[in-house]
Amino acid sequence: MTELHNNDRVELLADVAEMYFLQGKTQNEISAFAGVSRSMVSRLLDEAQRKGIVEIKINHPISFDQELQDRLIKRFNLSQAYVVQTKDNNYDHVMQYLGRAGAHALKQNLKPGQTLGVAWGTSVNAAAEALEVNRPISVKVVQLVGALGSQNEKYDGHALVQNLSQKLGGEPYFLNAPFQLDSEETVKSLMMNASVMETFDKIKQCDIALLGVGATEPKYSSYYQAGYCTLEEVEMLYKMDAIGGVCGIHFDRHGKLKAEDFQKRVVSVDEKTLLSIPIRIGIAAGEGKVKPLSGALNGGYINVLVTDSKTAQDVLRLDLAGSKTS
Repeated sequence: MTELHNNDRVELLADVAEMYFLQGKTQNEISAFAGVSRSMVSRLLDEAQRKGIVEIKINHPISFDQELQDRLIKRFNLSQAYVVQTKDNNYDHVMQYLGRAGAHALKQNLKPGQTLGVAWGTSVNAAAEALEVNRPISVKVVQLVGALGSQNEKYDGHALVQNLSQKLGGEPYFLNAPFQLDSEETVKSLMMNASVMETFDKIKQCDIALLGVGATEPKYSSYYQAGYCTLEEVEMLYKMDAIGGVCGIHFDRHGKLKAEDFQKRVVSVDEKTLLSIPIRIGIAAGEGKVKPLSGALNGGYINVLVTDSKTAQDVLRLDLAGSKTS
């Protein structure tokens, strides 16, 4: 077989892949048609996948644990719960399933004309990445938390709002301010900015919020691990019994507000406004999220839970142990 120019090579790879994957032809049939050996067809198919000409997507069905969902709804007075049954504890696999379940929860609740508030974090990003809609939904998508200045889209509120608004066919509203500032006075001054005021007006109109749940224990704190705060800051929060946070609002295992001084130094939705949003979808799973999730549930910061079966069991077990010692 003579050497082909790049464009010809790409065309050949695409033609062979199309015959095999879309037309259902065998490698022997393609071999005869293209005038190459069967082993060459196999190599061409492998090359097509390596070069991204062929993308294989497997839509593995999600299984939900109805019993755990019912127990969580009853215990924490939730509107809905989505507990994904996972076969292993691999973080990437769990996050993929969690993202798909979060996207499913969002699609079940979001209606045209509504306003969606979006936080940031790995679980929120997973849901945004997994979201697929058949037709545009006319919604407003609002950033709930100031920017971290991150190049990592998993932590970039701007990128998440942009991604979701494009997928949904919605209108984005960005919070053009840093997440954390050095003083309450600086925050108050920034809140007088016209652009920031406009976004906060939209936040107050939110019908749904898509939220992650953060941990303050240093080894589990993605905020600390990603370098957005010092070890001293995150340890201070943890020592104040602030075991977790949602949008910079921190609480103890009973859901009681903690570290209020920290909240005064962040540009984010406040507790009262967050709790006034009718549907608050919280997405989190993993060993480090058990205590924070327990606090978020007890405090009512989320009323639609998306998690996996192991985390759900651990949250219920922790809650039962806590009620016995209270």
